[in-house]
Amino acid sequence: MNINILTEAELLLLNTLIDRSGNIIICCHRSPDGDALGSSLGWAQYLIARGKNPQIVIPDAYPDFFQWLPNTEKIVRYDKHRETVGQAFAHADLVFCMDFNRAQRLDDTLGAVLTASPAQKVLIDHHPEPDIDTALCISHPEMSSTSELVFRIIWQSGAFETMTKACAIAIYCGMMTDTGGFTYNSNSPEIYFIISQLLTKHIDKDKIYRNVYHNYSEWRLRLMGYVMYQKLNVFTDLHASYFTLTRQDMARFRFIKGDAEGLVNLPLQIKGAKLSISLREDTERPCKIWLSLRSVDSFYCNAMAERYFNGGGHPNAAGGHLDCTIEEAETIVRKALNDFREELQR
Repeated sequence: MNINILTEAELLLLNTLIDRSGNIIICCHRSPDGDALGSSLGWAQYLIARGKNPQIVIPDAYPDFFQWLPNTEKIVRYDKHRETVGQAFAHADLVFCMDFNRAQRLDDTLGAVLTASPAQKVLIDHHPEPDIDTALCISHPEMSSTSELVFRIIWQSGAFETMTKACAIAIYCGMMTDTGGFTYNSNSPEIYFIISQLLTKHIDKDKIYRNVYHNYSEWRLRLMGYVMYQKLNVFTDLHASYFTLTRQDMARFRFIKGDAEGLVNLPLQIKGAKLSISLREDTERPCKIWLSLRSVDSFYCNAMAERYFNGGGHPNAAGGHLDCTIEEAETIVRKALNDFREELQR
């Protein structure tokens, strides 16, 4: 099966950039998820095998249930080490931008640090409409994940035989989490060929699943029940629903980063459901609401995210934000649902 993703010219340029660079940074988006971490950690392992010593930089904290991933202890957080990270970007030769398409997705200040860095940039991402000045842009929105792209590049580079188990674990975790355990955006047969190859590295895919999805606190489960029973608004005629998560809710259920992961998918279990939206208050900034949207089949929620929530994303998985109160955000969500009534009722 041919899973090559680069042209010969792109592969040559990528190899040249790596070979000529001494100081290499790998960075990913704010609030890193499994794909951001998996692609970054996997790509770092590939570069290490090539004799490089890359530094992984992330804007802020990631969920506790990813702490088990190999080599997470080597990751540097910008919000804790601003000066160190700033110096690293200032002296970098090459920066790999993993799993984000715009500098703003890093962080307000880290995005500016990236843009100001004299280093050449390579983007490896699967989000649409990339807008970063790069020497090489490897952008494929049709792919399941950035981790899948990382595997394809490593494979095409002829480095699969020397791929470490740690690299394979990171890539599999990224692919798994960005497809909801291969339940959406995962119909390509190439995905399962890649999985079959990763399994030859003796990864335990069942344990990886448990480490991510069976690794919550009891308070996350209590929060889940509370949200589904008390906070869920269902619009049967629109095949849609939304719920809110306020600071008060999060304090009540001892919220930690990652506890809201996957909650937005649950209402899609309702028979006939097409769209689910979650609204979560920022834990630190007032009047900042984060939205996640999930949809199924031919209703593309990214269009709604772009039009109403200052966001975007993939057809069936998108996100955005609003600068207002949670009550005002609910009003906007209800207007969006009503304006998309015709599409939702098809």
